[in-house]
Amino acid sequence: MKAKEINELTTAEMIDKEKSYKDELFNLRFQLATGQLENTARLKQVRKNIARIKTALRQQELSK
Repeated sequence: MKAKEINELTTAEMIDKEKSYKDELFNLRFQLATGQLENTARLKQVRKNIARIKTALRQQELSK
């Protein structure tokens, strides 16, 4: 997900996306620990998406 796409979301949608990415990250870490993870690059992608969402939320908070 790109920063432009994230900025187009509402605050509630961003929070929902962040929660879903955190759930996915948890599951990916579990798969990594059990040796079932096939695409290890997905971990980095999910972490970056969470960071992008948090950054956008903080920017919205500061602009108010």
